[in-house]
Amino acid sequence: MTAVTDEGPGQSRGRTRAPEPAPGQSPDGGAAPGENPGHDRERPPGGWDDGLIARRSATATGKAVPDAAPVTVTDPEGDVRPQVEAYVPSGSPLSPRLDALRELVGLSRARLDRTALAEAGRVLDEAAARQRLSSRHTVVAIAGASGSGKSTLFNSLAGAQISETGLRRPTTASPLACSWTDGAAGLLDRLAIPGRLRRRPQAGGTAADEALQGLVLVDLPDHDSAARGHRDQVDRVLALVDAVIWVVDPEKYADAALHERYLRPLAGHAEVTFVVLNQIDRLPGEAADQVLDDLRRLLDEDGMALGEHGEPGATVLSLSALTGDGVGELRELLGRFVQDRTAATRRLSADVDAAAARLRPVYVAEGRPGLGERAREEFADRLAEAVGAAAAGQAAEREWRRNAGRACGTPWLRLWRWYESTRQPGGLDRGALAAPPEEHLTARQRVEQAVRTVADDAADGLPAPWAQAVREAAVHGAQGLPEALDELAGRATEAAGRGTDAGGGPDAGGPDGAGAGARGGAAQPAAGRGAKPPRPAWWPAAVLAQVAMTLLQIFGGLWLAGQIIGVLQPGLLTPALVMLAGIIGGPLVEWSCAAAARGPARRYGQEAERRLREAAAACGRARVLDPVAAELVRYREVRERFVAVTEFSTTGR
Repeated sequence: MTAVTDEGPGQSRGRTRAPEPAPGQSPDGGAAPGENPGHDRERPPGGWDDGLIARRSATATGKAVPDAAPVTVTDPEGDVRPQVEAYVPSGSPLSPRLDALRELVGLSRARLDRTALAEAGRVLDEAAARQRLSSRHTVVAIAGASGSGKSTLFNSLAGAQISETGLRRPTTASPLACSWTDGAAGLLDRLAIPGRLRRRPQAGGTAADEALQGLVLVDLPDHDSAARGHRDQVDRVLALVDAVIWVVDPEKYADAALHERYLRPLAGHAEVTFVVLNQIDRLPGEAADQVLDDLRRLLDEDGMALGEHGEPGATVLSLSALTGDGVGELRELLGRFVQDRTAATRRLSADVDAAAARLRPVYVAEGRPGLGERAREEFADRLAEAVGAAAAGQAAEREWRRNAGRACGTPWLRLWRWYESTRQPGGLDRGALAAPPEEHLTARQRVEQAVRTVADDAADGLPAPWAQAVREAAVHGAQGLPEALDELAGRATEAAGRGTDAGGGPDAGGPDGAGAGARGGAAQPAAGRGAKPPRPAWWPAAVLAQVAMTLLQIFGGLWLAGQIIGVLQPGLLTPALVMLAGIIGGPLVEWSCAAAARGPARRYGQEAERRLREAAAACGRARVLDPVAAELVRYREVRERFVAVTEFSTTGR
């Protein structure tokens, strides 16, 4: 190995350029068994001023340096590692899809199980690792069953006896790599292929060999090997390479292990898949075409698109690696595939499609879930029923009419009512009795039922994790809701008695700034005590009329009494008429006031019911509906990210 040192303007650059290994030699200095390590290579035309450091130096001095082959650096262990440009897909929708998937995973971590996001996280990690490596190389693995001839095909493509072949099974124990150009060390490190298993192909100088520049071919162990470690290596490498050549033979092309374990799950990776029917030299006549057609049928049943008639899909062909028949066609197809330099992008895009397909059940809902106006109104109605808004309105109406009767009724009737109330145990304190425990429990159950119903309506059609999140948000918000309704209902009734806003609007007091409510029936006694309802303007006139009627009764009675005892001159008709006018006028005034108070009392009761209904609805909205709506908004956000992930799918999945 020859070390070449360059000195740029104003700086010293210690770089070494690895000589091109001889056929069968590893680019890291290893040699194939029985072959001589490579000799020093002459310095290429144009010098060594075509690397990354030289480009930076030229940029600093204002010189333009053309894009050329990368340079290499020597690591602390003495191995030569070429510096390569990072993988940068141009004009590809992969980057926005990866960004959307990354945002999707970030938004979902608090709602989904870690195992559900594991595959998406693995895809993101592998995509980031691949994008940091060379974009000028395409890593293609050759996979197949034991005895399919994949190592023979590997050697045929490399033009040298690199991979061991023979009748002993398994023959290939570890992945073996062959790189047509320098700069693939990082890719091979990612595959965990040691330097002793890295080779170079036979230099042919043909146009086909030129087209394979940038190819990194990997020979894998048997996927059906009896050794578990071999199968694990196959699975590990297949998850990292850019493309796969599946080698099948006429005996095992329909093997269930191949189709069920690999081809069917990887059907979405059809654009980076080659399926090669090997050993056609063993088939007589037209048997090869018949087997190839049956192979296409099986692939179609696996869901793998076939690249026929210009359509994107898997490449299917037949050949004989032993005789070389069809190998040239495969070499030509590989050359065009490698020079296209889109294999890594298509592989990562297919990985994103596969991850999105796994995540689809936890992001795609049936129908249009959400909280409609009807569900909100029904929730408000249930809360109003639980809080006893209708009963509270009726109690307020009765209280208003009772106050009108007290103000405008005859004193004799009021005295009788007082006497009747004193005869009943606790009659004076009936309004202060609390609601019975059974009523409280019933009201709490109504609130819980209302919360469960609205949560089920909001979660209807949602994927299971998001439906669970919506229900948990509703249940968590409903904690303490009955107590809050009780507390705010008391303030509502007190404010109603003062003639002010009862807390039904959004600016009402309360721990949530939402409104008020009460448990069913609790507002009825509350409406009968505390501040009295406001009186209309005609009440003073009615009171004066009732006082006048009472005075007429008293005056007429005294007049009659004076005549009876002889103090006044006899004349019973006039005082009797005066007293009769008072006796008849008192109830008439009371009846007129009751009739006149019926309309205001009804409006007062309706207003009390409306305030309590709005208060309960506002409290339920702040504690239950808003958290549920926030979860639905979060689901819509992740759904939009999921759509962005699948929008530019190239596999149609």
